[in-house]
Amino acid sequence: MGGVGIVVDTFSGSVHVVDDVAYRAIALWQETPDRATLRNVLLSEFPAEETSDIDECLDQLEALAEAKQLFAPDVFAPLAAQLKDKNKGVVKALCLHIAHSCNLACSYCFAGQGKYHGESAIMTYEVGKQALDFLIANSGTRTNLEVDFFGGEPTLAMDVVRQLVSYARSREAEAHKRFRFTLTTNGLLIDDDLIDFANREMSNVVLSLDGRKEVHDRYRIDHAGRGSWDRVVPKFQRLVAARGNRNYYMRGTFTHANPDFLEDIKCMLDLGFTELSMEPVVCDPASPSALTEEDLPIVLRQYEELAELMLARYREGRPFTFYHYMLDLTDGPCVYKRISGCGSGTEYMAVTPTGDLYPCHQFVGEAQFRLGDVWAGVTNLEAQRPFADCNVYAHPECRHCWAQLYCSGGCAANAYHATGAVTGVYEYGCKLFRKRMECAIYLQIAMQLMDEDK
Repeated sequence: MGGVGIVVDTFSGSVHVVDDVAYRAIALWQETPDRATLRNVLLSEFPAEETSDIDECLDQLEALAEAKQLFAPDVFAPLAAQLKDKNKGVVKALCLHIAHSCNLACSYCFAGQGKYHGESAIMTYEVGKQALDFLIANSGTRTNLEVDFFGGEPTLAMDVVRQLVSYARSREAEAHKRFRFTLTTNGLLIDDDLIDFANREMSNVVLSLDGRKEVHDRYRIDHAGRGSWDRVVPKFQRLVAARGNRNYYMRGTFTHANPDFLEDIKCMLDLGFTELSMEPVVCDPASPSALTEEDLPIVLRQYEELAELMLARYREGRPFTFYHYMLDLTDGPCVYKRISGCGSGTEYMAVTPTGDLYPCHQFVGEAQFRLGDVWAGVTNLEAQRPFADCNVYAHPECRHCWAQLYCSGGCAANAYHATGAVTGVYEYGCKLFRKRMECAIYLQIAMQLMDEDK
């Protein structure tokens, strides 16, 4: 990519920047019977190269293989079940559905305009308090706990949010816990008081903006059918400025209507936003919003062009963040995280306004996935079992994917809704994920090379 030859070694996590000869040698390495044959193949394909240079390249590759930084064996498979059992029963994060109601009526909404295909509801303080008590009681020795205020639209019940934050803070010292809060909002109800509260108490704020006005207003409409772009953008700008332009995300959704989502990212940049995320739509494949196979090459090209735009802006001293390209090649996620993924249904759960527990927000409202409630805890062990058993090795299709320890088997909800099993594979999503990882790795390398040239 971008003229740089990159080799990722799946199980060591090593990333190698190589020239054309080494790139070809690695590709042929395991299918060539011996070194002499490989040397002759390379000499025939690269006649300008000296034999001594080819031999030096092969020496280096042999040293990498011996150091298990190339063609490293999979030593993680036996650990997969053990690691998840080690944390059995420990909950580290909750998604609190403060409101099953919304002041927008987005047609692509997986939650059925915030109602999750049920009745409108608002979480009471008592239910939320019990949810926090459940989290503290089931968090084991973990100190850091995460709570997302979600919906629907959680700002419809900001009084409840404020009370719950106050209660959680009151429990931190005696329970030896620290809470990290996130608020997700469509922005309509943002005012100065909310901004002050969010900037004081929320570690992160997720702001829903789909980019260009015409794209945003196509789907993100109120119940009178009016677009919301003109109303929310100034409020988002005020909130972000007050936060010092950090600890937030502009979270957009791209659909069949805008597979050219890079134009939406450029619009957000023009508006002054630099912490960005664009997510592929999650909806019924029959929906007019759903991404199609015809959209796929367009979307893949957008990811590549986005990496080049980020590189250009980095060179100019105007960097911005794209959530899916945040990658640490030297000190990334631990082995447990790489194998076990997000922990939905075990370490992470969603709580409805009535206190029911679900594996995550994308399963809420599907009765067969109700795990229990915040009073009795997890009682439906049969429903939880597939999530407890779910890790990257539970997906047979992942065994030969180079990106398996980057995605950890992918999203259980997407897998279930695409295949009927949480251990299935949502192939369209896999193609997008692999491209994002290719671009993220390339971007990290390209920026490092740029820094070295300064």
